Amino acid sequence: MFKSGAPGAAVIVMRDGEMVFRKAYGLADVDKKVPLQADMQLRLGSITKQFTGVAILMLAEQGKLSLQDDITRFVPDYPTKGKSITIQQLLQHKSGIHNYTAMRSFWSVARKDMSVAQMIDLFKNEPLDYAPGERWAYSNSGYFLLGAVIEKASGMRYADFIARNIFEPLGMVDTAYEGAERSTKRRIPGYRGGFFSGYSPAEQISMSLPYAAGALVSTVDDLARWDAAISAGKLLTAESWKQAFTPCTLPDASACNYGFGWTIGKLRGHQEIAHGGDIPGFNGHVIRLPDDKVYVAVLSNGERSLLNSEVVAQHAAAIAIGDPFPERKVIALTSEALDAFVGTYKLADNSTRTVRRKGPTLTWQRDGRPATDLKPYASTSFFMEGTMNSVEFRRDAGGKVTSLLMQQTIGDQVAERIAD
Repeated sequence: MFKSGAPGAAVIVMRDGEMVFRKAYGLADVDKKVPLQADMQLRLGSITKQFTGVAILMLAEQGKLSLQDDITRFVPDYPTKGKSITIQQLLQHKSGIHNYTAMRSFWSVARKDMSVAQMIDLFKNEPLDYAPGERWAYSNSGYFLLGAVIEKASGMRYADFIARNIFEPLGMVDTAYEGAERSTKRRIPGYRGGFFSGYSPAEQISMSLPYAAGALVSTVDDLARWDAAISAGKLLTAESWKQAFTPCTLPDASACNYGFGWTIGKLRGHQEIAHGGDIPGFNGHVIRLPDDKVYVAVLSNGERSLLNSEVVAQHAAAIAIGDPFPERKVIALTSEALDAFVGTYKLADNSTRTVRRKGPTLTWQRDGRPATDLKPYASTSFFMEGTMNSVEFRRDAGGKVTSLLMQQTIGDQVAERIAD
């Protein structure tokens, strides 16, 4: 998965509190040919969100806020369009507030240092994407607002609150809000794929923009300390930790697999609590398998197009529980064989997946999403490149394809065929 002359990653695997694997791959600095070391400090991106979630729960336990508080208690001038938007809805991405990193105007200010108020002004007048609580849609805006809530409720800067209440008590000396580091370690540069050189320095971004949604830096060693603290029930009560890892619910009972800064799902049939992070020049992924007492952290100084840290983490976690993913080699299927799978398939939540044939390839498309290629590795089994997700088509006694099984980290789902 790694190339010696390319940006790399640091990987750690913990099992039952013991480190069973720790290694770095690739280069920390491509131009200077400096090898990446396992103790180097890298950007976390959205892995930051779990720390923000815990900070909110700490303040709730202190009686300084309630998860059911309307956000206007702490951000009084926020225009909620006549709706009630709660702190819990922000935590679970159910607020309907538009994701500011998806706005065209975001990249025009990406290098500019902005205050919390200025950043909120950037997105606060956007129309709500849906009524609060009605749906689930990932939104960095919600976690940005949670940073503002933490500051107002605690009377401290976000960076100082999480340092004093989380990082310092746990001995996480190499973890900090970027720009407020307490360690002498130098954060390494990040890279993106280049059209001509292969790799080029990542786009510059001010850390005032990701803020409580993604501005932390850390090491895999500190992330292992973080997981050990969670496993030991530190910082929060057992009830609060249970809340953090409880998946959200929606009015129509459709899937909502998010807690308070963690995605809740399955890996090889085992309970999984995980989250990824993407920020210019870096991507990372962390996985907790609580029943197996396994933790994996992968931090890369390359963007996901160079190295998918989620795939690396999933492979490592599967090996750690003694159930590795089978090797998937692409095989050739005839046009007639592929045509048998073409059709529309409906899931229990009434969403659909449409399978089409495009020359020698099957494509797979979710409502309103771009199409993705399906790669065959068995006569009825396909995978999506760059992920561990797979699709298995099922036939009736007469040989007709009637349904498909989606095997994903959020859990397995069956979709029934409704049309050709």
